[in-house]
Amino acid sequence: MHVSETLGHFGASFHSRPVAAQVIHHAKRAVVDWYAALIAGYAMNPTPLLERAMAEDLDRGLARLALGRKATVKAAALIHGTASHAAEVDDIFKHAIYHPGAPTISAALAVAQQVQAGGEEFLRAVIVGYEVSTRIGQILGRAHYRYWHNTGTAGTFGAAAAAAYLLRLDPAQSTHALCTAATFAAGLQQAFQMDSMSKPLHSGRAAEAGVAAAAMAQQGVTGSLDVFEGRMGMGVAMSDAPDWQPVLADLGQVFNICAMTFKNHSCCGHTFAPIDGALALQQAHGFNAADIAEIKVATYAPALAVAGNPQPATAAEARFSIPYVVATALLHGSVRLAAFDAERLADPALRALMQRVVLEVHPELDQQFPGQRAARVDITLKDGTRHGFLQPTRKGDPDLPLTDEDLQSKLVEFATPVLGADGVQSVSRQLWALETAPDLTFL
Repeated sequence: MHVSETLGHFGASFHSRPVAAQVIHHAKRAVVDWYAALIAGYAMNPTPLLERAMAEDLDRGLARLALGRKATVKAAALIHGTASHAAEVDDIFKHAIYHPGAPTISAALAVAQQVQAGGEEFLRAVIVGYEVSTRIGQILGRAHYRYWHNTGTAGTFGAAAAAAYLLRLDPAQSTHALCTAATFAAGLQQAFQMDSMSKPLHSGRAAEAGVAAAAMAQQGVTGSLDVFEGRMGMGVAMSDAPDWQPVLADLGQVFNICAMTFKNHSCCGHTFAPIDGALALQQAHGFNAADIAEIKVATYAPALAVAGNPQPATAAEARFSIPYVVATALLHGSVRLAAFDAERLADPALRALMQRVVLEVHPELDQQFPGQRAARVDITLKDGTRHGFLQPTRKGDPDLPLTDEDLQSKLVEFATPVLGADGVQSVSRQLWALETAPDLTFL
């Protein structure tokens, strides 16, 4: 079969497949994390601007936005997909260099509300979307990531697969949904090389495009079955003509949703190992930020290409600046949403410490990317003392995971200012028992 058929048939057959309790639990973890990211980014631009732009598709329709407003299915997918990526706190599948939750879960929720699905069907759709899209992203690989934003490209397939599952498309229709989604997949990295609102829109557009592709397939729209591996297909056009078969071999046996990275810092994931390494040194040796003469960060090349901004001027740029977030961590002990307030951005002490950060590519760590996200941090104090530490992974990666309690704390932190303590308690209770929910009206 073509790659598209292998993936499409997997999604269509998932209705009748048993799913282990562990896989369901990891899907719930992904939804809890997504909801925290959604609420965190809901008031951030471009989400409010997007709501205004989509006014004709709001206050009507079968889907609902996070705070209760009615919306058409495609508008809900677009707005939620954008909002849940806006705060840079959404999940990562590191092998695909990809944030699956924002496009996949946003699309799944919109369609689940349309068809009045219960919690278990919703979770199953999320699993299908994650498994299809993470494999496509992994196959496209590092070569794809040179220019493309994987969340905008691979995310389109997560949305399409999840939507196709909930619409109960047959194997042929599910396949064609993915084939059409391939021609919709987009998102350029240049869009976030400077201050811009485009990056979260990539995720929102992926969610919307995936929903549209599934709806079209339901009505008989077809696509090219060889769109992935063909001589002018996605593998050639957007990667280095990869072999598609190895990562598809364990489809339905190994579940990538059980190996997600959940963010412990409110910024680009490429900055996490430097943050964790700097904090580890500070905690081990007890120095203050004022004691530091130099901070040398050596890590993999894409981290510097995406997050090497030495002088960020805005919150959006600061989230992609290793000097900024490392200096913030050493001054304040963490990098959460408050790290990007206007007062922090202008802090003279923080700006002074940023000037002492030196970035370089570490050849061995670069070779380990994307499977391993490590950084070497060396800090020289003003008295000449030197401390070094190799941060081999990131807190939140599968080999150093956030616990359920950590995810719940993240949800409480981000959602309480919006929903209030009672609202968060109610939503939390239902999210952690999602497989038993008769409907999704609480979301």
